[in-house]
Amino acid sequence: MKRVVIGVVAIVVAGALAWAYVPEVRTWFQRAEVARPPLALEQPGNVVPSMPSLYPVLTRVSGAVVNISVEATQAGAMNPLLQDPFFRRFFGVPDDQPMPQQKSNSVGSGVIIDATNGYILTNRHVVADADRISVTLTDRRELDAKLVGADPEMDIAVLKVDAADLTAMPVGDSGKLKTGDFVVAMGNPFGLGQTATLGIVSALGRSGLGIEGYEDFIQTDASINPGNSGGALVDLSGNLVGINTAILSRTGGNIGIGFAIPVNMAMRGAQQIIEHGEVQRGQIGVSIQDITPELAEAMQIKAWSGALVSNVMRGSPAERAGLRAGDVISRVNDHAISSGTELRNRIGMMRPGEEVRLQVQRDGKPIDVTLALAARELAADASDLGDRFAGMSVTPLPDSHPLAGQVHGVYVQAVRPGSKAARAGIRDGDVIVVVDRRPVESLDDLRRAEAAASGRPLLVHIVRGSGSLFLAMP
Repeated sequence: MKRVVIGVVAIVVAGALAWAYVPEVRTWFQRAEVARPPLALEQPGNVVPSMPSLYPVLTRVSGAVVNISVEATQAGAMNPLLQDPFFRRFFGVPDDQPMPQQKSNSVGSGVIIDATNGYILTNRHVVADADRISVTLTDRRELDAKLVGADPEMDIAVLKVDAADLTAMPVGDSGKLKTGDFVVAMGNPFGLGQTATLGIVSALGRSGLGIEGYEDFIQTDASINPGNSGGALVDLSGNLVGINTAILSRTGGNIGIGFAIPVNMAMRGAQQIIEHGEVQRGQIGVSIQDITPELAEAMQIKAWSGALVSNVMRGSPAERAGLRAGDVISRVNDHAISSGTELRNRIGMMRPGEEVRLQVQRDGKPIDVTLALAARELAADASDLGDRFAGMSVTPLPDSHPLAGQVHGVYVQAVRPGSKAARAGIRDGDVIVVVDRRPVESLDDLRRAEAAASGRPLLVHIVRGSGSLFLAMP
């Protein structure tokens, strides 16, 4: 113990002597003291630098994102036994008794794209079959909205409100997005009110999901939940780059895989809806498919990118221009084509009569073709088929439909709200493949099935998205 005390005393004495008689020691301590950065708390009034924040961006654009509330009338559930004519008679239920009706309410989001005229862009599925649409702004104003038009194949709709002092969202260029770019999803998840979530662009050009007829999705991990549909996907400059549309989830909640319609695609459709009340699409008259490595080897195709022409329709612009089965379409105007989906999306955004230039690879040689797009076959009103089909607009399944070549049926372009078809559960975009256990591909097939089932419920088998179901039409 004594040795420890003597050692400590010796160290203290040595230090004091060094401080008193060795100037270099004093200089070293003084320099160390000057070099030490002062703590922020040691300087009254000093402001610690703020952390990076999206607050300025969100403040600038939040006024353009609106909450949408929809009231609709839907067909209620009927006891499965009462769908059978025998049990309906047994329980004294008339054969022509309509399906029970029930009111429903849903929420979604929208983006103001034109403040002067009050135009709001949203998803079609947000406002489908709506009896009343109301829009709530960030300043808490609640406005009635009118549906200008919708496109089920792209899943967009345009609403109009009459109000002053609206804020429009600046529109960006989704074609400049890169995987890894930061984006913010803004909307009304679960009806909670305006919410912003941050993520990145996880992937571009997602298709083949069976969500819509025309798919070229931006995939993002920014949290998107029910109620976000129709809301804004915004870049860090505050520009609209996409319309939030769907999520991939097993539980109904967000798992980091959401999809948005690119704003370039959505705005082209919105402009047509504003001008014409609908999206008018042209066609060149071909069936197309992607090129696989096996096909490329078997057909001796050098390039694997492009859209392979599998069939040319008679009398179509493609036939008149000299296109053949086996041709590979590699460019449309100045845009390179990497797949059949990309060609379909590019042509589907052009109007009938518009002239396009195609670059085609045939036997390894490039060929330039110019043609004018033809109008797609117009939908026919099915009201002459009988009361239960009244209010439906149908057409043969278009060659451009994702299910073309996989199923045969009649495509339902539109269903009037409140009609028997709507009450039975038929929706826009459905494909009717079987009626009364008979395959259908035309209006004549529907007419014959309706006549054969006179006086009893009609069993209808439809394909919807990636699934199918049976419906009973009383």
